[in-house]
Amino acid sequence: MTTTPRSPRLLLLSTALLAVAGVALLGLPHSHQEPPDPAPSPTASASATTDPSPAASRHPAGKTTVSTASSRTSAVSTPSVLESALPPHGEGVAGDKAIQRSLQAAWPADLPASDERELLTAGRALLRADATGIGRAKWPAVFPDAGQEVAPAFATARFRIQAAIARRDGSPNKAVVHLVWAGMDRGGTFTDLRITDWHFTRITSKKGATTWTPQPRP
Repeated sequence: MTTTPRSPRLLLLSTALLAVAGVALLGLPHSHQEPPDPAPSPTASASATTDPSPAASRHPAGKTTVSTASSRTSAVSTPSVLESALPPHGEGVAGDKAIQRSLQAAWPADLPASDERELLTAGRALLRADATGIGRAKWPAVFPDAGQEVAPAFATARFRIQAAIARRDGSPNKAVVHLVWAGMDRGGTFTDLRITDWHFTRITSKKGATTWTPQPRP
């Protein structure tokens, strides 16, 4: 399946998508303040003074209620803060720019612009062919079953690439295209923020021409 992580770099890619959430959470101003303790009533003061039990000495009057309210507020507000930092699932095209920016910030560009364009074009086409079955015949080494009748794993109409970057993969002659995408499977389940990597090797012909060749999946 295209969504099964095949290298530690896929885990880093997932982390990068959520990194902006952590940054936003750390930078959030601490606007929540506990209300001042109300003045104890004469009855409460007398109870706190005369109650000899250990529980009374450990929990001064008026503190327990305020602490409980504060912890409940934090538990409720934290998910909304995390959700606002990244586009929510199902946001659609409007949320794709934020994902693209997070990828580019996590992995600064390290390839010539022409190589990056070539790799991104090939990586997107490979992902589309893998997910929907369209165009597999162009890469027989990657898709040995290209000439056979294969039911597409994802519906073409609900397939969308949300973000993509191309970067070096350990050497100048190796590269990897990281893609984040959305699609509806045969069971009718639509999921976004799927992750796929395609690895490429630079091949130089006898005439000196160079091309990036996709590598088959192990």
